Amino acid sequence: MKVLQDRSLAPFHTFGLDVKAREIVIAETAQDLVSIWQDESYRDMPKLILGQGSNMLFCEDFAGVVVLNRIAGIEVEETAEDFLLHVGAGEDWHQLVTKTVEEGMPGLENLALIPGCVGSSPIQNIGAYGVELKDVCAYVDTVELTTGKAHRLSTQECQFGYRDSIFKHELKNSHAITAVGMRLPKVWKPVISYGPLAQFDPTTVTAAEILQAVCDIRQAKLPDPKVLGNAGSFFKNPVVESHVVEHLLAHYPAMPHYPQSNGMEKLAAGWLIDQCQLKGHQIGGARVHDQQALVLVNYHHAQIDDVLHLAQFVVDSVKEKFGIELEHEVRFMAGAKETKLAEVVR
Repeated sequence: MKVLQDRSLAPFHTFGLDVKAREIVIAETAQDLVSIWQDESYRDMPKLILGQGSNMLFCEDFAGVVVLNRIAGIEVEETAEDFLLHVGAGEDWHQLVTKTVEEGMPGLENLALIPGCVGSSPIQNIGAYGVELKDVCAYVDTVELTTGKAHRLSTQECQFGYRDSIFKHELKNSHAITAVGMRLPKVWKPVISYGPLAQFDPTTVTAAEILQAVCDIRQAKLPDPKVLGNAGSFFKNPVVESHVVEHLLAHYPAMPHYPQSNGMEKLAAGWLIDQCQLKGHQIGGARVHDQQALVLVNYHHAQIDDVLHLAQFVVDSVKEKFGIELEHEVRFMAGAKETKLAEVVR
């Protein structure tokens, strides 16, 4: 366990806003995590575990201890059918994707260039181009922070949903993720049904080609957070009832929509925002990205209120035009606990 002297959070979340924490501590083992929770000096402080802060918007200075989860390690076992991975929560997600493809263990290539640590992937049930974390997850290891007890959750116990899991609900404040287990079948089946990947021939395409294509697409559409601070897709793709989609298609026949298994349909939040002509719209130093309407960026020394008011403007614009209220995918963090846009816009 290492306590940092500099308490600025700017290097530890990809929006790069000028916010601070009361304390910043690095945890490299599960025992480090437990020790922080049991330490008398931290006991009464709010606590927040961060990976790379790639899905986080700090709405004010954090009045407690921020714990950087840096638990490392990648172990690989094989069965006749699968590669079995056990990956520390602090490992970089994209580096893991690249490593597995390069070493002949395909299955993660569609999830390339998603920022963040491995331990964050189950929380959001990250997904892209037709693949979600739940499709490859075998288990998630956690530690109960107040007791130090280790728990292994099966895929079913993780209660994965669209950008959702048990780690956002029942286990949110009581458990920390220490490792993720993944099962990658040796008989690999490429997932190329998503638009930009449909160019490939499923009989000849390689995982390396898909990985490169996904990287090219993401780099063309999404800003590098090292250049323009951002937290990736700011809003969830709304899932609505079919009759809502039918009504909207009568007015917007080109509207993308994707049927879901439960009779609902998913809409493209980026398309909805784009139809409101919001690309390039700016409030203070915060801006809707010029190429990808789904991304809000720290364009020029953005203040917290700039981002909050821009997000609310986007929500209001889409609701006025389409009657659909967008929900933010990015986590909003207040001084002591997680919050929501509606609770912090001033």
